[in-house]
Amino acid sequence: TKRDTATELFATSKGYWKDPYIQYFARSVGERKAPEINRGYYARVQGVNHLLDAFIKKAECDCQVINLGAGLDTTFWRLKDENLMPRKFFEVDFPTVVARKIHNIKTKPPLSKPIIETHSTDSLLLDAHSLDSDRYCIIGADLRDVSNLDEKLKKFQLNPELPTLLLSECVLVYMTPSQSSNLVHWAAETFHTAMFINYEQVNMSDRFGQVMIENLQRRQCTLAGVEACQSLDSQKERFLKTGWENADALDMMTVYSMLPQDDVARIERLEFLDERELLQQLLQHYSICWASKDKHNLEMHYTQ
Repeated sequence: TKRDTATELFATSKGYWKDPYIQYFARSVGERKAPEINRGYYARVQGVNHLLDAFIKKAECDCQVINLGAGLDTTFWRLKDENLMPRKFFEVDFPTVVARKIHNIKTKPPLSKPIIETHSTDSLLLDAHSLDSDRYCIIGADLRDVSNLDEKLKKFQLNPELPTLLLSECVLVYMTPSQSSNLVHWAAETFHTAMFINYEQVNMSDRFGQVMIENLQRRQCTLAGVEACQSLDSQKERFLKTGWENADALDMMTVYSMLPQDDVARIERLEFLDERELLQQLLQHYSICWASKDKHNLEMHYTQ
């Protein structure tokens, strides 16, 4: 599901990857998760960051990022620390989620200081459901209402002319196919140089996938968009049918095998994994799909 801050805090406290900011969002370190879950999170974070960072470097930071359904994500602060900050970083989520995030930012100087440092004037727009500074913006909106989303982003200086990276992680799967198609189509229509990275379930029609769906349904969690998660092809098709020029997709087992092997060896020593088959099954049921439109010839493709 969407990034769980307690799980991430646990994984970072074990040393899977570094995130000095997640502690300010997680209410507590969650209960210990199985090692295959932590390795899956590691692959997800490394895989998504690889594509995101490569895009920003290609654009030489002269670009913008829109994290759709961002939750309590800490990417903005990481990019600032690594001198990879785009021209502007936007986040969108439901108003209730945004209110919690803004409260955390307001009350925790390690979060607020980097925003203030990158802002040129004394005044900064801040209310219960939005925060807007020169380089960072959080908007409370429903992604199923594309015209409202478009209006709010433009109000906060979204620039359709800039190369733009859109990111969604386990977000589209909770929308109906027509709702997610509308969102993806809006993105293709709005930006002429863009990449859309989508991380979510795949291969959901097999037995393991069916069990995943049943487990979620028992927790009153319906995957309204699961039909796009049947295969890597159906993941790519969603983008190719809505105006994107190119689309690629890999399951997370493949991504895991492409990650720098010395670091993979390091994280595999952190916790003993009893059954590697379980890790393989889990990773085969998640994927990263990335689609692009490339008027500026940034030559966006996935390399190690």
